[in-house]
Amino acid sequence: MDQKTAAETFAALHTGPGILVLPNAWDAASAAVMADAGAKAVATSSAAVAWAHGYPDGDKLPLKNLLFTIEAVARVAGVPVTADIEGGYTDDLGQLSDTIKAVIGAGAVGINLEDGARDPALHARKIEAARKAADAVGVALFINARTDVYLKGLAQGTAAEQETIHRAALYKTAGASGVFVPGPSDPDLIGRLARAIDLPLNIMLWPGTPKAAELQALGVRRLSSGASPFRAAYAGLGRAVSAYLADGGGDAFAATEGLGNLNARFG
Repeated sequence: MDQKTAAETFAALHTGPGILVLPNAWDAASAAVMADAGAKAVATSSAAVAWAHGYPDGDKLPLKNLLFTIEAVARVAGVPVTADIEGGYTDDLGQLSDTIKAVIGAGAVGINLEDGARDPALHARKIEAARKAADAVGVALFINARTDVYLKGLAQGTAAEQETIHRAALYKTAGASGVFVPGPSDPDLIGRLARAIDLPLNIMLWPGTPKAAELQALGVRRLSSGASPFRAAYAGLGRAVSAYLADGGGDAFAATEGLGNLNARFG
């Protein structure tokens, strides 16, 4: 699948018929496993990618590491790839434009771009710059504008809901393709946000988050796993290594059902 077709395919996954259930990978192997399990697209998780390279989440990952990961994931996934690029690793619009072109060059057809604690007006300008950069290279990049009102506790209650809706409208005008609101898990709140936001709404998997079918009924178009797969994989690794170190036995590493031959897969 060429990149322009992949971009069109990825955008179409946000319009139905079902909700896009999106797993978040952190390297080529995790992406391949997710794609082979049936994922229609694969995302990267900013936190998981940063942790895999030994950095904390929060715009600390060197750009070269991000690009290496995107390229590796896109090379093996066989499905559209969207990359979480945090806040773009810069607030300089020229540098951001160069980063967007590099991310597309690495094979991504979508991005998450988060506002964090930034001025939403600045984030809108960053979305505009990202859209212009993508248009300049001829790829209809799916820009998923993430707003952290809930995640970072920037407002509470009704004020948080109103601020989220306000930012979503601002980001749509700037050129966003979708809106990502991590944090909410209450179905009533999620439903209100879905009705008020005039772009495909993305919710993050969270303790208590409704399952995909209920989210779809509420109007949500995309569900992201975030760093949950990384946490599950590495928690299992920690338990297995502890058992191995305790007695030198191999039983802890015996549960490999469902894992294909990655050497053959990558060959």
